[in-house]
Order: sequence, then C-alpha cells, then structure tokens
Amino acid sequence: MVAPKPNSIIEADWLVDHMNDPDVIVLDASYPPVGGKQSPYEKQQIKGSRFFEIDYFSDQTNPLPHMLAPAEEFQKKAQALGLKQSDHLVVYDNLGIYSSPRAWWMFKAMGHEKVSVLNGGLPDWVEKGHSVEDKEKREYPQGDFVTKFQPELVKSMAEMERNLSAQGFLVIDARSKGRFDGTTPEPRPELSNGHMPGSINVPFQDVLENGRFKSVEELEEVFRQVEVNKPLTFSCGSGLTACIILMAADQVLDNNKAVYDGSWTEWAGKKGKILTSK
Repeated sequence: MVAPKPNSIIEADWLVDHMNDPDVIVLDASYPPVGGKQSPYEKQQIKGSRFFEIDYFSDQTNPLPHMLAPAEEFQKKAQALGLKQSDHLVVYDNLGIYSSPRAWWMFKAMGHEKVSVLNGGLPDWVEKGHSVEDKEKREYPQGDFVTKFQPELVKSMAEMERNLSAQGFLVIDARSKGRFDGTTPEPRPELSNGHMPGSINVPFQDVLENGRFKSVEELEEVFRQVEVNKPLTFSCGSGLTACIILMAADQVLDNNKAVYDGSWTEWAGKKGKILTSK
C-alpha cells in the first residue's frame, strides 16, 4: 500500500471549513453521461462555484471528443475564468463522481498541482445540507494561471500502437465488462466493439460506491490484479471515465500513470474491430 495522495480527494467537511479561503476556488465540472441518466441537479451549483465546461476547455479543432487543448489555449481560458497560479482548485460534478476526475487530470496535465476532487460531488453536498444556488453566468477578473504541459501524463495513438509489441506499460480499460468483451454495443454506434490487445478491464463503477470513491482498503482489492512493476495507461470510451480509474489507482499504486486521450473512440475508429481473448 502507498500513502494516499494528500488533498487529491477531499470531503465536504473540508470544503465547508475552507470555502472562504481566498485561494480556494470551486469548479463545477459537470458533464452529461453518454446514454446515461441525467442529474437531478442540472440547474444547481455549489454556492460561489465557477463552471468549468470540459468541452470548452478541450481542443476545439479535434473531431474526437474532449481531447486535451493546446497548453496556450487552456491557459488563456483558465485566465478568463479568473484562475490564478496560487489557487487550490476543488472540482466536483453533479453525478457524484463522474466528470470531475477528468477536470482534475486536465489541470494536472497542464502542470497545476493544487487541484482536488470533492468526494460525492454535488449529490453528497446537497444531502449534507450545504449551500447551493441556481447556475448563473458570471465574469471574473483576469487570472494569472500559467500552464506547464506534462507530456508524460498523456499517451497518443502512436505510443499505444508501439506498446502492442514493446509492452512497456499496462493498459487498463475503464469501460464496462460487456463493452470490453464485445458483448455489449458501444454507445457511439459508429464504433466497433472489443478492446485493445493486451489490455485489462477495471470498470470505473468498480471503484465507486453511492457516487463516492471506495475506501483505500477496497481500492487495494480492486487493483490487486494490476502488475505493480509497470507504468499504467488508462483508457475508456473517450478519455473521461479513464480518469476515474486513474484517480482511484493513484490512491493505492505508485506506478507512473497516464491517460490514452483518444481512447476507444480513436482506436476503434481507426483500427476497426480488434477483440482479443483475455
């Protein structure tokens, strides 16, 4: 077991105690699930939070969904949102834990270390009786946020292809078992089903319980199948839920970790059906 990463996952009580700290900024990174249920909190947000729209902060020129934006573009938009280098960013979503780890990883990939995810997100916050408000678009003073891109946190398709023979890192697929095995159709109908050769399956639902991350002890059990002597690369349908599994693994494994940003949407779109047996 490794020591949990300090402040990467925080609880509602911590946020209540630090809401008025000048360097704590709360970001709503809610994102609608593909083919999934909508949140009952679509029009609400934690009081004082700012909306971090994942697609807006992603690469606008790439046809693949929510790919990382160029660092300069991300920096410009973060500054317009009023973000500063000194800020401790607390990210949440309105489904509990769904899209917030993606936002967390995006900031990490852009070199910002002081970023956390609110465990349980907005549902847990509301259940505990804390303040919410109707969503409202606001403008903020220009921030001084500066990006420092961390390329080691991102894998390209070319790197994934080379790994088929090199086997330099283990690929963990966060999609459901049915999608991984090719027995369930993809929610994006244009894509074939199956999985990348050599990858293993840890469905993102396996690390969650009631919209929250499981305990460290439970996460250790989930990741017992993982080879501890290899770097890890996380994939899913479009790079979003891969970040849930990465964040969970980060609590209990010291392996170097990256996300295959194009994920199955890119791989299956270019490779066709490549189901392999485990």
